[in-house]
Amino acid sequence: MSSIEALFGSRTAEILAAAVTPVLAAEVRARCERTGYTRYGLLDRGSYEVIADPDEPELLAALANLAGERIDRTLELTGARVLRLQPGDYLLAHHDQIHVDLPIEVVLDLSPAIVPGAEVHYRRRGQVFFRVPSTPCSLAIVERGPTVSCNHTYVSKLHAGASVVRLIALFRG
Repeated sequence: MSSIEALFGSRTAEILAAAVTPVLAAEVRARCERTGYTRYGLLDRGSYEVIADPDEPELLAALANLAGERIDRTLELTGARVLRLQPGDYLLAHHDQIHVDLPIEVVLDLSPAIVPGAEVHYRRRGQVFFRVPSTPCSLAIVERGPTVSCNHTYVSKLHAGASVVRLIALFRG
């Protein structure tokens, strides 16, 4: 990788529709419910529920293989979490971790239904360059880098009962 690639980053940003079945998504959501979420609420950074290090080894291995095939790299898991956003929840970009190398982040939408406006925004130097809409069972694959940050947009309180569930995994390799 040249220093130009490292400087600009994110040569990969794509969405795969129907990456998992609705049945699998529902099973993972049910396991997450049984595990239980922890509320994060530092309002200047985000308001959401999270499960750190979800116990989903088979699913995470399958995501590593799928993403690795798409970008022609062998990927190893370095971290995962499940986020649940409900009406009034969000994650701000300045809450995001910046990466000095070029890891691959995958976002698997496990939501039971589309939630209008509930997007993931990837930003390069503050400007949105890739939007991931709320689309159940879809998978976003994004190369992160030192100039790439991410935020999850506000889930409107107009969508009473809405629930956005996303499995987010970071891979290196």
